[in-house]
Amino acid sequence: MTRVDDLRRAVEAAIGTMTPARAQELAKGFLEPGAAKEQVAKTAADLLDWSHRNRERLRDVIRREVQDQMKQMGGATQEELDSLRKRVRELERRAGMTASGKARARKKTTAKKPTAKKPTAKKPMAAEPSPPAPAAESTD
Repeated sequence: MTRVDDLRRAVEAAIGTMTPARAQELAKGFLEPGAAKEQVAKTAADLLDWSHRNRERLRDVIRREVQDQMKQMGGATQEELDSLRKRVRELERRAGMTASGKARARKKTTAKKPTAKKPTAKKPMAAEPSPPAPAAESTD
């Protein structure tokens, strides 16, 4: 194996998904022929750990770069979109609308509507009798 092949495999291991079998193979290639099994196993475990850490670092770098690019373009984050959706739902609920923007159908009630009372004509009142006249005092 040449050094270029070793370097290529190391880079592939850094960004690819490393399997335990692939780590064993790489460890044997990096170590001297006839290395102890314990040394190969330890090197393979180190390679698996190293590969995992590098994949995580690469994901973080890519994630930050995408976030920076979206921010520069003025794109909204998922958090901002979720917040707006929640706010719109709340406003629609308050306005009595459905999610499609249509007004919610009002439930019909079974209670009768009060009917307007017709004004009744006032009956003419009979003339009230006048109070009795005071009795004349008699002087007897």
